[in-house]
Amino acid sequence: MRRFHLFGSCLAILLTTALYFSQVTTADAETKDIVAILANVQEGDTGIKRVGRMSFAPNGVLLVADIGTASVVAIDTGDTGPVKKLKERVNDVDKKIAAALGTNKEGINIADMAVNPASGKIYVSVQRKADGLNAIITFDQNGKLAPLNLEKARYVRVSLPVEDQKKIANISGVEFSKDRVLAAGQSNEEFSSRIYSLPLPLTHGKSGEVYSTETYHVAHGRWETRAPIQSFIPYQEEGEDYIVGSFACTPIAKFKISDIQKNAHIKGTSVVELGSGNRPVDMFTYEKNGKKWLITNTDRFHHSRRPLGPSQYWGVRVNMDYLSADKTNEEAARRVVTQEKGPNGIEVVKALFFAKHVAKLNNDEMVILRDNEGALDLEVSALPE
Repeated sequence: MRRFHLFGSCLAILLTTALYFSQVTTADAETKDIVAILANVQEGDTGIKRVGRMSFAPNGVLLVADIGTASVVAIDTGDTGPVKKLKERVNDVDKKIAAALGTNKEGINIADMAVNPASGKIYVSVQRKADGLNAIITFDQNGKLAPLNLEKARYVRVSLPVEDQKKIANISGVEFSKDRVLAAGQSNEEFSSRIYSLPLPLTHGKSGEVYSTETYHVAHGRWETRAPIQSFIPYQEEGEDYIVGSFACTPIAKFKISDIQKNAHIKGTSVVELGSGNRPVDMFTYEKNGKKWLITNTDRFHHSRRPLGPSQYWGVRVNMDYLSADKTNEEAARRVVTQEKGPNGIEVVKALFFAKHVAKLNNDEMVILRDNEGALDLEVSALPE
């Protein structure tokens, strides 16, 4: 009997030791992954001056465009899972955020929404109008609101490269790619539409490379250098790296960024035209039933002239096969603007009517910040089959 107790005690010790080292190994792996993304990590106030677009890198690293300092701030949130998605709709999100910031909903500007794929937690970037206070507000699975502490954070700041006496007017997106972070924006230079490439690891105090872009706007029938990318995703095709971006009025174009030189001029290839009078907002891809789709939602700023559906906010999905189509630029596929479908593989997504911001949760679901008669609600919605 004593031998049995001794064996049991030894087994318990061995199991506890194995579990400990397993946890240590996992923690060490996560730390190494973060180190691979971030270097020269700072602790303290992020110093964000004008919060903007956001997205997630692996391991809970939040990428934030700081328009006020023309830089990207990468924050180690420590939010690494497990996934616990929003259980039910959260009503009056704008009122709740405003109240947390000591004002009303007219006193805030919501810049963006992002979802951490590792946890399902929702992040909203916002600025208080009265004094320019910047905040990032999170919502957990129960819809509970909490501010992300921007004054006591682990972060790095990487400035976007800009020539002397020039200025970056806007940063319209920031996204993680396999070996870099990409940003898009607009400067006051002659070729003002810009793509920025920031190498990994993102290193505090360092910068990256910049490229100017030229895009054929199908609806306008001309090449343009000033219209900035409004939303984009990294994309790979036959081993080459691309940015796929969308512009106002609304061409979708791809820009090859493999092996390009610093300060290069990139000529994009327009593959789809979604219709004039629209301003794209968000973009992501998903895979379902063996097909890959690109989703983008838009703000139709010429709503009265080009009515479609019940809202100026709407969205569409495009079969990813269009990205490698033979017909491009002048011959690019045009969405049939008077119908919900057409040509084949381009479809209006009804769930995106009234959607001001949308982000991918997984290949089956998306999170929507939806306009509900002037109020903003958060909800999880199914992606189309």
